Amino acid sequence: QVQLVESGGGSVQAGGSLRLSCAASGYTYSDYCMGWFRQAPGKEREGVAGIYTGGGSTYYADSVKGRFTISQDNAKNTLYLQMNSLKPEDTAMYYCAADLRDPCTVVPGNEYNYWGQGTQVTVSS
Repeated sequence: QVQLVESGGGSVQAGGSLRLSCAASGYTYSDYCMGWFRQAPGKEREGVAGIYTGGGSTYYADSVKGRFTISQDNAKNTLYLQMNSLKPEDTAMYYCAADLRDPCTVVPGNEYNYWGQGTQVTVSS
């Protein structure tokens, strides 16, 4: 059974940094797509970053481009999101998700069908 477990969220002041982690288990696919989504209260879910784990292709939403970096450690089956220069508008619940179809899509969207439980990120001004 596919499991995705996020960690690393917390509270930080504007301009600070956080690194989210997502430990994946329960599947043997070596080439797949994983991504990070976020959802703030009263707002639609937003796909902020995605990566093709077989080749390293990445995607970033304009709202985070240049500040967030998605990466992976295939040996540990772990996905990361390094978040720098955080802004209050980055405050949201952040979710790790996977698209295990073949082919998968790097751009995080409705095709992502495996989800973690989420980790809260709060950025204060």
